[in-house]
Amino acid sequence: MSGETVITIVGNLVDDPELRFTPAGAAVAKFRIASTPRRFNKTTNEWEDGDALFLTCSVWRQAAENAAESLARGTRVIVQGRLKQRSYEDKEQVKRTVYEIDVDEVGPTLARATAKVTRNPSGGGQQQGGAQTADPWAGAQPANGQQQGGGWSTTPAAPGHPENPPF
Repeated sequence: MSGETVITIVGNLVDDPELRFTPAGAAVAKFRIASTPRRFNKTTNEWEDGDALFLTCSVWRQAAENAAESLARGTRVIVQGRLKQRSYEDKEQVKRTVYEIDVDEVGPTLARATAKVTRNPSGGGQQQGGAQTADPWAGAQPANGQQQGGGWSTTPAAPGHPENPPF
């Protein structure tokens, strides 16, 4: 949809994801993340934390179940989704505005951790337009039999070749 603000944010989960189900049976997981900027103070020669930004995130369907099973309080995550603004009145009739993310993608960061990825069976494909889809890259071959766009090759490149960098 046009006009939506898509953002990517990195932060730590404040609580464990809370998994619930709608009356129609759709899974939804809610969690909050805290994203805290860090700045290097040249005067003290130390890193300092800035003010944390707390955002409530909602993720739906199979991704909700995966998030609830995989993530826990304190996990550092990358979240991409659509930023939403909502206003309401609290108990004292004071108007409040909150910002939330409708999550499209979420996963643990690998900067300071490792993760073991387990693929769901074919029934766990992404939901697009209400229909289950299989892995779109499974068995995909270029039409002319050539490798395209510097992608992955099925045959190993020679040592020192640009497609085989020495990591």
